Amino acid sequence: MTQNNNQPGTEFQVLLIPVTPFQQNCSLIWDPENLRGALVDPGGDMDRIIKAVTDKGVTIEKIFVTHGHMDHCGAAGQASAHFNAPIEGPHLEDLFWIEAIEDSARQYGLSGAQTFNPDRWLDEGDVVDFAGHKLKVLHCPGHTPGSVVFYSREGRLAFVGDVLFHGSIGRTDFPKGDYQQLISSITTKLWPLGDDVTFVSGHGPVSNFGQERQSNAFVADQVLAQQINPGQ
Repeated sequence: MTQNNNQPGTEFQVLLIPVTPFQQNCSLIWDPENLRGALVDPGGDMDRIIKAVTDKGVTIEKIFVTHGHMDHCGAAGQASAHFNAPIEGPHLEDLFWIEAIEDSARQYGLSGAQTFNPDRWLDEGDVVDFAGHKLKVLHCPGHTPGSVVFYSREGRLAFVGDVLFHGSIGRTDFPKGDYQQLISSITTKLWPLGDDVTFVSGHGPVSNFGQERQSNAFVADQVLAQQINPGQ
């Protein structure tokens, strides 16, 4: 996947690296000119991540984490140590999930996942950067209380973790999950960014907000309208 912002100096590329038995989308993002980049949600399979980074010749500057579930950040500490790069995210509300990573991994039979200490907790309106590119941070609770989304305005691209999927939304039956809060996060934080915004979710294929507003079984405009005005 290549993301071209059509503006000089604002082009970056994206490679999806499925990791862990959950096939979580770890994203390698980098500037093709200076070959500096970042990792979004390194959940595991460090050998696969290292190979992808090495094959592209990228120098990793940052590790970005959308939320504290093990399949999204179980290898964040290892990646930080290997690449000598700071970890930014998620929101502090996900601390309890990060502290429970190793217990969760044992429960699900996932090997190698480790707890870690982020170098920077993130909140609504923060900005993170890599290789000269900036991503806006949106706090989008619901799936977890500390979920964040990374948004490139120039690139019309968002990394949404497990907030939203092609055709679905994140689970809310985990501790501190909240269905109505998740719906609000999607409709008040993501939809206003624009229908043309492409998003990379934590699992599954890439989509865009416009397509989801038309056909998503949970948050399509028509679906939500019927919930508000049943029978109409």
